[in-house]
Amino acid sequence: MPMKPATSIDRTFCVAPMLDCTDRHERFLARLITKRAVLYTEMITTGALIFGDRQKFLAFDASEHPVALQLGGSEPDAMTQCAELVQEWGYDEVNINVGCPSDRVQSGSFGACLMQTPDLVAQNVKQMQAAVDIPVTVKCRIGVDDQDPEIALWNLVESCADAGCTTFLVHARKAWLKGLSPKENRDIPPLDYPLVYRLKEDFPELEIVVNGGINTIEACKEHLNYVDGVMMGREAYSNPYIMSRVDQELYAEQGQPLDRDQVLAHYTAYVERNLSNGVRLNHMSRHVVGLYHGEPRSRLFRRHLSENAHKPESTARLLMDAYEAMIHG
Repeated sequence: MPMKPATSIDRTFCVAPMLDCTDRHERFLARLITKRAVLYTEMITTGALIFGDRQKFLAFDASEHPVALQLGGSEPDAMTQCAELVQEWGYDEVNINVGCPSDRVQSGSFGACLMQTPDLVAQNVKQMQAAVDIPVTVKCRIGVDDQDPEIALWNLVESCADAGCTTFLVHARKAWLKGLSPKENRDIPPLDYPLVYRLKEDFPELEIVVNGGINTIEACKEHLNYVDGVMMGREAYSNPYIMSRVDQELYAEQGQPLDRDQVLAHYTAYVERNLSNGVRLNHMSRHVVGLYHGEPRSRLFRRHLSENAHKPESTARLLMDAYEAMIHG
């Protein structure tokens, strides 16, 4: 197992930033299940923070700590202004997106496009790090299109490390900006975990977290023999209770996690509080659909939520009604 660099945030296990998934409601649910995982917001663009509703984009529950905000952008002054906002609002880390392959980030020249301009990423890191006390980290792919990952990834990491970045979260696939959709980019480019392991060998002083295709706790343990941390994405979202093993098995915490029924009860109370503040029910209930993944009759739970959450007469009671539908079949 590699020697971990000193850091105030223990990124042994992280939940990946996912567009339309890791909003504040999902993160509250995740925190009911694991106290130790590092949580990431979905990517938020500099334009949204500078010109949009900051309360909407930046507000989070105090229970979410440690929580990082992922920032999408490439213009150093705008990125620095946003990093200052992220710190001001109390986040523990600001993460630069150098991996998202969507059309939106390509048109804005950020995300995975930045793999092609490592010096610009480094300029952002240097300017942001000079302005804030919280860590500025980079989440990237191993390369884009026809790049040689052994050259592109190493160049990016070396440039950003020279600028002061000490933590890199690496999705172990290329991003194909030409020819693949964002969804296809999550699955089709082959994973290359050994490449990320070699990156850690070559930069032992840096914190390297591996991401991509990780869907079991057993896989997490295997990766931790070679890198400092693991980042789980889709599996943590579609099967959130998998995170109930994180604290005990990856952080050696004592005590037992809440069981699924306790998680549902706490989340139902959270939903009730937020309904009174004007949040729509289906914006919160959708995150709990996979809570009983793998349990008998869980499809009845999922179906009851999906068929009724949008109805204007539905209340927080819907979550318990879905549970009853599952229990009684």
